[in-house]
Amino acid sequence: MLFNSLEFALFFPIVCALFFMGPKSMRLPMLLVASCVFYMFFVPQYILILFVTILIDYVCGLKIEASQGPRRRSLLVFSLVATCAVLFVFKYFDFFMGNFVGLAGLFGWKVSLGASNILLPIGLSFHTFQSLSYVVEVYYGRQKAEPDFIKYSTFVMFFPQLVAGPIERPQNLLHQFSELKDFNATDACIGLRRMAWGFFKKLVVADRLAIYVNDVYGAPQQCTGLQLTLATVFFAYQIYCDFSGYSDIALGTARVLGFNLMENFNTPYWSLSVGEFWKRWHISLSTWFKDYVYVPLGGSRVDRVRWARNVLITFGISGLWHGANWTYVFWGFLNGLYLVCGALTLPLRDRLFGGVGLGRDTLARKVIMLLTTFFLTCIAWVLFRAKSMSDAHYILTHLAVNWDLGAVATEHFLLRQLPVAILSILLLEIGQLLRGAVWFDRLWVRLPLVPRWACYLTFFYSVVFFGVYRKAEFIYFQF
Repeated sequence: MLFNSLEFALFFPIVCALFFMGPKSMRLPMLLVASCVFYMFFVPQYILILFVTILIDYVCGLKIEASQGPRRRSLLVFSLVATCAVLFVFKYFDFFMGNFVGLAGLFGWKVSLGASNILLPIGLSFHTFQSLSYVVEVYYGRQKAEPDFIKYSTFVMFFPQLVAGPIERPQNLLHQFSELKDFNATDACIGLRRMAWGFFKKLVVADRLAIYVNDVYGAPQQCTGLQLTLATVFFAYQIYCDFSGYSDIALGTARVLGFNLMENFNTPYWSLSVGEFWKRWHISLSTWFKDYVYVPLGGSRVDRVRWARNVLITFGISGLWHGANWTYVFWGFLNGLYLVCGALTLPLRDRLFGGVGLGRDTLARKVIMLLTTFFLTCIAWVLFRAKSMSDAHYILTHLAVNWDLGAVATEHFLLRQLPVAILSILLLEIGQLLRGAVWFDRLWVRLPLVPRWACYLTFFYSVVFFGVYRKAEFIYFQF
């Protein structure tokens, strides 16, 4: 079920009413049933796949906790392999088989393997990583195995974050299903405001920019350099507003029900380095890779060469997690390369900035670093968004040529839509700055009831009036 659908507009109030008005003993089972219904709106039979992984990790968690020595480790390996095998079959089988056939052809071997054409269950990657996190935490003794099957199932099926995160750790979310709260008006208000902000990002910004991006990236060879550049910048904001908008709605939905999910974004385009960007972008996934891949490889506690290897491996796997396509893998490696080069050139850049009188705290230096980080991120987004490596190569080599100021519009994106798109991005950035300002929060709390509700209604009707309404899934659903 999409958050931006009529079905969800009916589903959510009904779930809230049943959750808070029903018997407390039935709230958890009701939440699990609601989560199943939410997921089955996509492809009903795929719920069975999720329950296979749930059953495996639930049993393995209990067995691991009760075991010692080699058996404990064997159970962990079995759980990891079994859970990852499900993901491999549905997400990567065709990709690896296609590459195997291509590689065999280079050696003159004739191998013919047809594509399985299996559809990837929505959210399987997110669900898999949350399940893996639980088993690993139990193995290392940082989390007690959950004996209540309903509670564990609800933890990995919780509908607000089931299909696109945040990827929760058991230490943050699992215990909250034992502490179900009664209705709280303050939580409800905070949650609804967060949902409204998420809908603004998705409907007003992301889905409007998507029209332009789809036109240009659908046929880049027919576009000018200006259109390619504008589409790349628009995609940077489209994917941010699409994904962070989903996270806002997820956090808001959970908050209304009395649950606190982890923050997933923190104004990433205000970062002064690529390293800082990855501390602010998709935080739940970045920290997952840091804790379960980067640190076990040795992290930064090794020599420079091995550290660079660890960074590149971590980002390469992160790219592959996003999609079974070489464009995603190279996108991951490119971001890893940014981090390695950034660390290696830091002393040189310090000397260069110092030579022209730009200390670390000067505004001019921060502006240069911010714009450089945004530029590098946009270059990487080209690989992420392009349909193929040849398309990505064409776009990257034609961004700066053939700028025609008279050819900005596309087939479906008329020129009159451009001011609305740019204004919505500006409002987004202003809104983000205000949300983080303490003085604004205090002012908002002290605002009398009538003007406060006038602001709510104005914002609501702005989203309704300027939103783009079409059946558009969230980008990260495909991962």
